[in-house]
Amino acid sequence: MEIIKQAVKDGALLVYTLADSSLSSTAEKACKLWGVPSTNVLGPITEDIASHLGVSPSGLPRGASGIPLSDDYFRRIEAIEFTIKQDDGASPQNLAKADIVLTGVSRTGKTPLSIYLAQKGYKVANVPIVMGVEMPRTLFQVDPKKVFGLTINHGVLQDIRKTRAKTLGFSSGSRTNYSEMDYIRGELEFAGRLFAQNPVWPVIDVTAKAVEETAAVVLRLFHDRKNKYTMSSISKRY
Repeated sequence: MEIIKQAVKDGALLVYTLADSSLSSTAEKACKLWGVPSTNVLGPITEDIASHLGVSPSGLPRGASGIPLSDDYFRRIEAIEFTIKQDDGASPQNLAKADIVLTGVSRTGKTPLSIYLAQKGYKVANVPIVMGVEMPRTLFQVDPKKVFGLTINHGVLQDIRKTRAKTLGFSSGSRTNYSEMDYIRGELEFAGRLFAQNPVWPVIDVTAKAVEETAAVVLRLFHDRKNKYTMSSISKRY
């Protein structure tokens, strides 16, 4: 009621999601009484789903008795928030706070892999490798055991970049080097030299791998290192 009264004072639109049907009904009646424009976001779709499935909604909000929010839930939410903020090289000063750091040239799947891992509770940062652009110093200051390089077949990468350029509406005369084979080969070679200079970083070839497959490799290596298992030929490609 206090929130609705504040909406009256501010001339605001009230948008609400209330699982408890009595609270939702009360909010709707109060908004009509006081002339507050309102939208019940989940009400209509919840009713449609209930009708379609032939079941009644529990009316219990998340976290209510019987539906506890575990520490794991909050850990995953925190990981996702961190990962989104660290996407594509943002805030390199925070790399030390990441559990996993991914690096590779554009379109090697760094972002989707980061989000997938974050949903499992890992704080992930990803750093793009761009030919001619200096890498952040913090990348070489973090624990190298949590850094993973991503690479891909040059032909496949060209196809991906051509599709990406077309999607973004780049004309044939703009940013052509992005999807030109010579540029792609040069960029992959540039990344290869960086990986060679940092042999502790495992290099994962994502060419024929789904995100889930790449994530499985990353996590296996991550936990092997964390548990100090012996890893043969760390610098080889996976």
